Amino acid sequence: MEKTPTLGVIYGNRDFFPDQLVAEARADLTRLFKELGIRAIQLNERETKLGGVETHEDARKCAALFREHRDEIDGVLVCLPNFGDEKGVLDAVRLSGLNVPILVQAYPDRPDELSPARRRDAFCGKISVCNNLAQAGIRFSLTRRHVEHPLTDDFRRDLQWFLGVCRVVNGMRGLRLGAVGARPGAFNTVRYSEKLLERHGISVTTVDLSEILGAAEKLDGRDPRVAARLQEIRSYAPAPGVPEEKLVQMARLGVVLADWMQANHLHAMAIQCWTSLQRHYGCNVCTLMSLMS
Repeated sequence: MEKTPTLGVIYGNRDFFPDQLVAEARADLTRLFKELGIRAIQLNERETKLGGVETHEDARKCAALFREHRDEIDGVLVCLPNFGDEKGVLDAVRLSGLNVPILVQAYPDRPDELSPARRRDAFCGKISVCNNLAQAGIRFSLTRRHVEHPLTDDFRRDLQWFLGVCRVVNGMRGLRLGAVGARPGAFNTVRYSEKLLERHGISVTTVDLSEILGAAEKLDGRDPRVAARLQEIRSYAPAPGVPEEKLVQMARLGVVLADWMQANHLHAMAIQCWTSLQRHYGCNVCTLMSLMS
């Protein structure tokens, strides 16, 4: 959760347009990334012309760099200071083998800077890059405005949103979920397909509710782990008038659930909270679920 957000950056360049715009873009993103605490994985100015990606050879160098840091990169930012080279961008992404979110950003032209020394035409270049990515079946995200300067509030908001997308997408990969008990018969809203989840790398470990309740019943209320969980429950929310034995009952259940999750290396869990648990164990699980959340 405390990992520094890390983005692979591709600076698209096209020789017909001024190279200095690439150097300016690198300076803009360096400033922005420092402000937002983002780490960049990108070619340096010695590896390719100004660190941009223009040719297939540039793309291969960029892809090799990304592969070297594949376990660190959360997402890829495609930055177009000018029209860019759509094939160079596509080749860099495809050859890298990365399967992470991609955001495509393009600089706006200014009406007073349309001379050969300053013209960008990144508006059209972004269309070309996105078209190539779509042809290759590579998914990507767009900024809310078609063209945005990186140092505007609009792009800051878009970049923060994109970092959230990266956290969610990468966090869901390899996710291990636990299902305690059967789905309550009265709740069709919680139906799901384990096979569909498995297809996306999310596995589900199941256990019968009776196994959890049986283990909780057998757990000695004087167990130090039960005492610690009981203190956690008391510190979490006031419980005036709640019988002591019910709090201990919840604490025992909390210990068993935590042990089961740890033993199966689970990231999250759902439990059949209605109505078998109340009828056959004698308490609710709402407090424990809230604590885990």
